[in-house]
Amino acid sequence: MAVEQIDTSPAAPDATVEERLRALIDNLSSYIEFYHGGSVSLISFDGKTARVKLGGACEGCALSIITLRGWVEGTVHQFFPDIHIEGEAAG
Repeated sequence: MAVEQIDTSPAAPDATVEERLRALIDNLSSYIEFYHGGSVSLISFDGKTARVKLGGACEGCALSIITLRGWVEGTVHQFFPDIHIEGEAAG
């Protein structure tokens, strides 16, 4: 079985906060999709709050709140501690 390569390249050093945040969420989504069949996407960002949407296998999954709060929010806060994440668990 061939293993799909996940793009883990960071955003450019001179990228805006939104561009770096989008790159982080895109990389996180690639991981979630590859290993669990779900996805996460950045819907909007106003400089302080990022709105995200879970999709794929996350829809209808009772554990999607764990994905949202644990993986997405936890990972974003590691790199952007001042950004608030808004989203709804798909389950």
